Amino acid sequence: MAEPSVWVIIPAYNEGQVLAETLRELQEYNASYHLVVVDDGSTDNTSGIAREFAVHLLVHPMNLGQGAALATGIEYALRQKADIVVTFDADGQMRPADINPLVEAVVKDGLDVALGSRFLKSADSKMPTLKKIILRLGTIFTRLTTGLNITDTHNGLRAFKAETFAKLHITQNGMAHASEILTAIARCKLTYRELPVTIRYTEYSKRKGQGASNAINILFELFSRGGK
Repeated sequence: MAEPSVWVIIPAYNEGQVLAETLRELQEYNASYHLVVVDDGSTDNTSGIAREFAVHLLVHPMNLGQGAALATGIEYALRQKADIVVTFDADGQMRPADINPLVEAVVKDGLDVALGSRFLKSADSKMPTLKKIILRLGTIFTRLTTGLNITDTHNGLRAFKAETFAKLHITQNGMAHASEILTAIARCKLTYRELPVTIRYTEYSKRKGQGASNAINILFELFSRGGK
């Protein structure tokens, strides 16, 4: 049986400071991955850094939001006949080693979606306490509104079977896409499983939106959308 074609979608907005290390780690971990960098209207050297690597580079002329960048990358990967689509952040907080277990769960167990969770094993001690509390509250809310038995409502590391996107469409341009994906999983009765992943909370990633203030925005978004 041929190895599945795995396409990793990496939305990037002004990530020139760390993008090279993120791409280097991915290529060193598995050179067979097809990497798609979507430069979402960056004003720094994000595109220039991406061009130094063997990646597929897509560029938005203006900043549209992470959801829009993922939608662009996913559409491109599907046109290239991807078997598995993985979403992965550009800021260095995710580990390439966590991708393969997600892909294996989709391929070997026939899942539609494999979701990463920070809370299936000891959480990184560097996660801000307020962020941890708010994410827990968001998870409870999502469980109540969708019926999904999940532990992490806003983790961006995921693997999808390509055929899943016939039912699941990202229409939310900003961070609301994460809630939209979970709602679609419930509505379309897609098969899913969470697997443990490690998120590395660096000073850089906190400045880029992984701190407690962004978690409050996430919780506000969940409640304002009413789980829809």
